[in-house]
Amino acid sequence: MSEMILDVPILTRVEGEGGLTVRLKDGKIESVQLRIYEPPRLFESLLRGRPLENVPDITARICGICPVAYQMSSVHALEAALGIQVSHEIHELRRLLYCGEWIESHALHIHLLHAPDFFGCASGIELAERFPTEVKRGLELKKYGNELLEVLAGRAIHPINVAVGGFYRLPDRDKLREMIPKLEWGLQASVDTTKWVAGLDFPKLSNTYECVALSNPDEYAMSVGTITSTGGVSCSPAEYSLNFCERQVPHSTALQAVRIPQETSYLVGPIARLNLNRDQLSPISKQLADEVSFPAPCTNPYQAIVARGIELTYAFEEALRIIKNYERRGPARIEYSPSNSWGAAATEAPRGLLYHRYEIDDAGKIQAADIVPPTSQNQGQIEADLRSDLLREMAAGNQDRSALELQCERLVRSYDPCISCATHFLPVRWEES
Repeated sequence: MSEMILDVPILTRVEGEGGLTVRLKDGKIESVQLRIYEPPRLFESLLRGRPLENVPDITARICGICPVAYQMSSVHALEAALGIQVSHEIHELRRLLYCGEWIESHALHIHLLHAPDFFGCASGIELAERFPTEVKRGLELKKYGNELLEVLAGRAIHPINVAVGGFYRLPDRDKLREMIPKLEWGLQASVDTTKWVAGLDFPKLSNTYECVALSNPDEYAMSVGTITSTGGVSCSPAEYSLNFCERQVPHSTALQAVRIPQETSYLVGPIARLNLNRDQLSPISKQLADEVSFPAPCTNPYQAIVARGIELTYAFEEALRIIKNYERRGPARIEYSPSNSWGAAATEAPRGLLYHRYEIDDAGKIQAADIVPPTSQNQGQIEADLRSDLLREMAAGNQDRSALELQCERLVRSYDPCISCATHFLPVRWEES
């Protein structure tokens, strides 16, 4: 009888700190644990007693890569509580803001975090030595996403122009239009990037998923829509808790979301969005998905890098459409009067569905807050995918420790988990008895 423990103390090339432990006994997998060392979700407690207008700027601090997602989910939830319906102009500008975030986040993950795995590179720097043109192009794409955020919201990290009811100030039309040549370059560059990553050699893994994402018959859903799933869910964000629930698991400080009542894992993120909403893609991105033969549905988590490329293209195409049609009619935001109420909303962060729920009192103070980030929702599915991928590798006769270690890390990175705000590396430790 032999037991082998695969221990990855800290994963590298992910946003934050997390570890991985796999226990094998007599050639069989006993357990797979994705250990997340996030601090407790203190933001929910920090928000209690705060004026509701402070919430977007506070929640933006949850993540430096996707602050817009936290701002958008929070303002939409608070507007639901206040009964606010924003204008079409505000809706479009918020989509534009989201385009900027999708661009910078997807470009970062594709080129510096995920692509190195396919070429045996330990870092984005090593990848840049072998593929300088592609990595330089990726950095330029990210730069233009950041610039779009700066023009629209004041700065790229933790934007300061998002307000409950709209924006503090509408962007200048001419400044937005100055972005058009850069975005047109980015549109073509994102097409080239997607074709590049679509030609990578993907591990032969196919899993059955319940995909969950916002859906909207009028647009590729970013911030407004119905929560839908390939398992039959179709609910408003207010009904989220009737279909999904977070559970505490002993090996992680992060809560792990499951479908209820069946207590099963599910998938959020680019693959889930494309599996549910491919028909809502814009013309160029939709044609691109067909040209690179992106499967419908996609069942291989390693192909998330291609899904991000398609969404990267979509974000540039959508940003150009919005800017070219923008006329700045105003007003910047809608006035409101607080009342004792509650509201919920979900938007699509780059990494997947992000849910917020708030209760407010007559003075406009937050009484309760609930935030469910994408990584908490994907954690169970990551563990399930790790199990099936290791079984596939071992069935193929792969018993090489370093190869199995790398394979585990590669799969986790394909999800682009946002664990905390730092990236570290430690060697992998194996134990055998």
